[in-house]
Amino acid sequence: MNKRMGFVGIIIEDRKKVADSVNRLLSEYGDSIVARTGVPYREKKCCVITLIVDATTDELGALTGRLGALEGVSVKSALAKQPPNGKEG
Repeated sequence: MNKRMGFVGIIIEDRKKVADSVNRLLSEYGDSIVARTGVPYREKKCCVITLIVDATTDELGALTGRLGALEGVSVKSALAKQPPNGKEG
């Protein structure tokens, strides 16, 4: 399968409760993650993480499915329609 660039948006409602599980999963899929930013939103008592990924649809689906199965974690993602520069990845 072809790898494509994309993003993953993650909202964590209770950071202290699931941070270890989220970080463990992100480490497990680290080869597909190009960049990561995380911002704690203290006023709302949540955290937002944005990932830039280079992954196949199967890899992205596995990551987002496992993240979304965690209590208090919401996930949205998308991949580019084609590999960067139209090249196979």
